[in-house]
Amino acid sequence: MTTLEPDRLVEGLREQTAAFGRAVAGGDPEAKVPACPQWRLRDLVGHVGQATRWAAGLIRAASTPPPLSHPADGLPDSGQARAASASPPLPDPLDDPPSNGQARATRAPLPVPDPHDGLPGSPAAWGAWLRDGAEELIAAVRSAAPDAPVWSFTGAVPPAFWLRRMFCETAVHHHDAATTTGVAYAIADDLAADVITEALELVTAPGVEAFKPELAALRGRGERLAVRADGMPGWLITRTPGGPRWERSDTEADVVVSGPVAECMLVLARRVPPRRVGGDLALLRHWLGHTAF
Repeated sequence: MTTLEPDRLVEGLREQTAAFGRAVAGGDPEAKVPACPQWRLRDLVGHVGQATRWAAGLIRAASTPPPLSHPADGLPDSGQARAASASPPLPDPLDDPPSNGQARATRAPLPVPDPHDGLPGSPAAWGAWLRDGAEELIAAVRSAAPDAPVWSFTGAVPPAFWLRRMFCETAVHHHDAATTTGVAYAIADDLAADVITEALELVTAPGVEAFKPELAALRGRGERLAVRADGMPGWLITRTPGGPRWERSDTEADVVVSGPVAECMLVLARRVPPRRVGGDLALLRHWLGHTAF
């Protein structure tokens, strides 16, 4: 996992959460979200606020040892029995994917919450509620061992995975909120670049097709897509028979998207159309059509 330092991710999550809260503070709870037309603004806010809390719960669950067995349970009070009663270890995300087509990542240990649970009725209170969720996640990450195995849809991950995942989720949905309420959107260049990198790491993670089978359509025969953000090294995606691969490179490609890094981030997130693009547009459309998480 190539990412920013944890302290910078914390800053990014706080910045984007605060900006998200400002964007929705005066909004109509029933306004449709253009990028997610099945959602109203209140659904978007609830989704983000509950997602950070859910991720914090996953980390706390990984940091809480399972209960030990007791003779009264009808099991011998032995180390062997205690080991048998413990939850099985989460799979290593670096392991090879299963050959039988079954999903390698187990079901999440916590149910996905209703996005409206706990959501304040007044948009004026949404900002504080969103910030509280972000701070709950930050506290959970800081309290956990850095290498604690936490559940994810691709296998066991360190707690910082969910800090980054929720930062990226919030950054993209901040844009959704801003376009819904008509306010300006901004994100720092290094943060936008990490959203791009994280998205590419997700779609190329070992075994991710077990979680999202449609990603198999991204296998190819060497087709290359490039993202070239102004003022920094670009990203090169190569579609191989075994799945897509990526690297930081300015090598030539079959289709090239370029522009400010925040704009490139939003193009890859399917939030805005590319303004500067050249080459095989069908290849770009196919990529964008199969990479939604």
